[in-house]
Amino acid sequence: MVAIPEPMNTTAAAIYALHERRRVDDKPRLYLGVSELGEACPRRLWLNFRKVDIESIEGRILRLFDTGAREELRVLQELRDLGMEVVGGQHEVEACGGHLRGHMDAAVLGLVEAPATWHVVDVKTVKASKFRELQKNGAGKTFPKYAAQMQGYMGLTGMERAALIFVCKDTDEILIERLSFVKPEFDRLMERGASIIFAAEPPPRISADESWFECRFCPFHKHCHGVAAPMVNCRTCAHSTPREDGSWHCDHHDVPIPDEVQMVGCEEHRPIPALVESFLELEGADGNVVRWRNKLNGALVQQPDYSSQEIRNATDKAFLGDPFVAMMKGAFPGAKVVPSEPKPERGDAPRSDLGAIYGPAGTGANEGGDAKPASRARRGARRVSDVPTVG
Repeated sequence: MVAIPEPMNTTAAAIYALHERRRVDDKPRLYLGVSELGEACPRRLWLNFRKVDIESIEGRILRLFDTGAREELRVLQELRDLGMEVVGGQHEVEACGGHLRGHMDAAVLGLVEAPATWHVVDVKTVKASKFRELQKNGAGKTFPKYAAQMQGYMGLTGMERAALIFVCKDTDEILIERLSFVKPEFDRLMERGASIIFAAEPPPRISADESWFECRFCPFHKHCHGVAAPMVNCRTCAHSTPREDGSWHCDHHDVPIPDEVQMVGCEEHRPIPALVESFLELEGADGNVVRWRNKLNGALVQQPDYSSQEIRNATDKAFLGDPFVAMMKGAFPGAKVVPSEPKPERGDAPRSDLGAIYGPAGTGANEGGDAKPASRARRGARRVSDVPTVG
């Protein structure tokens, strides 16, 4: 009899699982990051900002991110030890009323290359092949997202210089590339961010080809090139709108949406039509009674007969409106469509009735008084705490 081999790498697997559990406990980021503005696909940015889904990242990659964060602290301490003035601590900058935010690694005075000039400093770890590419082509061509990130940080702090510090993970070699502030590029990035944040529907796909390399590895591939339905939360609901003062507003309840409930959603959720257009066609609405035509079977799918959560749960979207399913729902009041392989998913639970928070629809109930009137936020407005600025 052949002996069953002992499990391999169980401790390593436990370490990876530890990082995955830690990520589940993290609160989702409810803003568009300045570090994302250089992303090639605006649709990906919109889908992420609207929390259409939560990207699943394996534990090994999460640990790799942690390695980068540890290297950042090491490099900043080395700069201090060299006598440079380092204002560190992930200082926040923002624009678009706070819908757009970034957290810069540090501001540094005393770099050998320009000792009298404050620099926005960001530390990145890269593998050897990318390090060689950096030496040959520079950050602008090798990592355009990083270069865009630095333009955003410079513009939002008033600094005119930035320094990207690259550390090769294979050899510990260090490469520093300094960048100058380019206002037209900064203005373009701010306008791009605003156009994504305040868009009612997702921008066009970067490619209609589902095998296109930027699509193939995108966490929203199944939403753009498949028939996946969005997570049920306030951000994917047709009733919600981001305001220029940084808040979100629910048109159904006619009140601001608190940050703490934006990822919860409610039974009055109705998906943004563009997020389900791959399998549902909007036929009409009477108040919050919404009629969809299922493109896969021609059946009528009406809400609230089917909740948005049921639309997401249906593994095979052809079951939505299916006569047998409709008969079962009629015969067994309260029967719901559930996933065939239920998996806990952040944002899908716990579900709560927001009526207790909002009050009756249309009343504008808001504990503590009326909502603050939306002011037109100046795009690109500078705001940063405890970081040197240029007057």
